Amino acid sequence: MFKTIRQTNLFFASLALVIAFLSPAFAQDNYPFAKSPSPSGSFLAGNQAAKDMRTKEAARFFLDASESDWDNPDIVERAFIALAADGRIEDAAALAQHLIELDPNNEIARLLLGTIAIKERRYTSAVKQLENVKNGNFTTISAIILKAWALIGEKKFNSSQALLDELSKAGLGDFLVFHRSLMADVAGKRELALKYAKQSYENEPYISRVVENYARILANSSSFSQAKSIISAYKNNGLNHPVINEIEQNIDAQIRPGKTASTIQAGASEMYHGIGVALAKERRNELAILFFRLGLYLNPKAQTISMSLAQLFEDNHLYEDANKIYSLLDKNSALKSLAMINFAQNLDAMDDREEAIRKLKNIVAVQPDNLEAISALGDMYRYDEQYKKAIKYYTKALKIVGGNNPADWRFYYVRGISYERSDQWKKAEADFLIALKLNPGHPQVLNYLGYSWVDKGINLKAALKLIVQAVETSQNDGYIVDSLGWAYYRLNRIEEAVETLEQAVNLLPNDPEINDHLGDAYWSSDRRDEAMFQWEIAIDVDKIGDVTKRASEKLQNAQEALPKK
Repeated sequence: MFKTIRQTNLFFASLALVIAFLSPAFAQDNYPFAKSPSPSGSFLAGNQAAKDMRTKEAARFFLDASESDWDNPDIVERAFIALAADGRIEDAAALAQHLIELDPNNEIARLLLGTIAIKERRYTSAVKQLENVKNGNFTTISAIILKAWALIGEKKFNSSQALLDELSKAGLGDFLVFHRSLMADVAGKRELALKYAKQSYENEPYISRVVENYARILANSSSFSQAKSIISAYKNNGLNHPVINEIEQNIDAQIRPGKTASTIQAGASEMYHGIGVALAKERRNELAILFFRLGLYLNPKAQTISMSLAQLFEDNHLYEDANKIYSLLDKNSALKSLAMINFAQNLDAMDDREEAIRKLKNIVAVQPDNLEAISALGDMYRYDEQYKKAIKYYTKALKIVGGNNPADWRFYYVRGISYERSDQWKKAEADFLIALKLNPGHPQVLNYLGYSWVDKGINLKAALKLIVQAVETSQNDGYIVDSLGWAYYRLNRIEEAVETLEQAVNLLPNDPEINDHLGDAYWSSDRRDEAMFQWEIAIDVDKIGDVTKRASEKLQNAQEALPKK
């Protein structure tokens, strides 16, 4: 399934590179604030808990450590960050204030206190708190944007834009254009908001948050037809997003959808979301959680931030933590359905496929045209080797999307796999060919079709051409390299087969199918001891048993063929 909420995250990919460049002091082994690690057990336990993203335990351990070393700024810093990452912003504030007493230049503490001031609409206090944040790392980016929002609160729009002008020199112009649009909209400067929204859209026309903002501003000005065309262009590229769908419904009914950010607090939370996503891409998970929490503190209704936080937990295999957040999303949110789909997929990851399928079926029963749920259910049945049911849902998905858009290739591909696995080769072949027509050169489709032809002993030259093309774009994919080696083998080009299959084994040393193929190639080149060794490996690493039977037969026949000693 495509998790469409992640399209928003692509908007901040370049920002991650800027953060990496600006903040070398924060690149230390996932422990960016442990400058002088304490020998105490609590501190070490806190470090491990923070690394594992167990925020509650991290906060408890660091608080224990800080009690015994209250004037150690490193320990106090870790404790306050852990508290904030656990969502306990008010508790973290007291420690942040103490940290500033110990270290007046501590930027992350000032950032948190400035955030609290903005939350409480103490904008002048926020500006003062953020004035000394200037060391040139990612907190500077955050603080300047936050300070700009505080200046909006003080009715000093021009001063806020002057701050962003300075920040643009660091290479964040495109990112800031989006924020300029939000600021102008909150400040009631509609023409300027529209100008920046259009510029942001022209920079990133396929990013959901950018499309959403531009469509909202147009529709709020009663330019419904133009807003509709923006959304249509987005969807015509095979893209989909629940919030975009909701706005489109409003536009069709000629209802103004409202602003992307209607308050200073909501606008500032967008900054925390964007930089939080960038930090997550850099795998600075503790800081990413902190930023998402600060964003939610400013705007508890920010469902997009909740989704990003849940997906950060999910990406790190903390499925229960992710599902707690998904379950708390407002039932009326446009993202609730997607959250429940992710919830079900997490259940499957926790080995409860039966319940996962049940939940997905419930979603489809209530929302029979929910493409994401239908696609996820098809995938779930395919993973469970219930291929006929998978085919049913993929076919339903194709009816919804039309089957003619470039992005529809994926449904033909996975349905083709299901047809092939259920011994309906002609239908599978037809689907693979359509998938290639819609997405020429996709390595997985090229490989699957080419390998299937090779395995069936048909169209061998055409198969080799497809697989060679796949390898050109996926040279480090062991399965695709194996397909090439096996094609050489079936074409009796044994020397090339051996060389290529050896590369595949190096890429995937414990895949039974690849070891079995290399054994066959060795045997054909009279390297019999090596062949038997590869068959033995294939048998040893075969957890399912699909390869064991044929490898065992070859091994037994080879042993019987050996000269008697």
